[in-house]
Amino acid sequence: MLVPALSTAIGFAPESRVWVYTTNRPLNDAETQAAQQALNTFVHQWTAHNQALKATAEVFQQQFVILMVDESQAGASGCSIDKSVHFLESLGAHLNVDFFERMRFAWVQEDGLHCADRHALSQAVENQQIAAETLMVNTLVQNKKELQEKWLVPFSQSWHRRLA
Repeated sequence: MLVPALSTAIGFAPESRVWVYTTNRPLNDAETQAAQQALNTFVHQWTAHNQALKATAEVFQQQFVILMVDESQAGASGCSIDKSVHFLESLGAHLNVDFFERMRFAWVQEDGLHCADRHALSQAVENQQIAAETLMVNTLVQNKKELQEKWLVPFSQSWHRRLA
């Protein structure tokens, strides 16, 4: 299915904070593997005020990086969030990819996941390739519960319709 499994997040609270980063292009298999290994290392060393964070990360569909922190043990602070941003900037430079592409959108069709920029999204809506019931990837989810329940939302109920 096209919903992140995050099998490493078993036991994380539903309120666990989530950050979704979208790539400016799909990662190839080698890049995906390298990114996942780097993310695994990062989350195991990630701290806030010298306290280890209960965190996990996943490269999903070679297009997204999902970070999650269960703050029931230790909360992610501004400095720790900055660490994650700097880490992703560095990883992106190493892989020649931008993890901070905010104008790339994704939706599900019968043949799989489609990603496009804002102009192509508008054209897909205009050409009726995206209809009211088309499932859109909601990169604005804030926590584990939303990730599980609202990762895919119909276009008619998504924030994307304001952009198209």
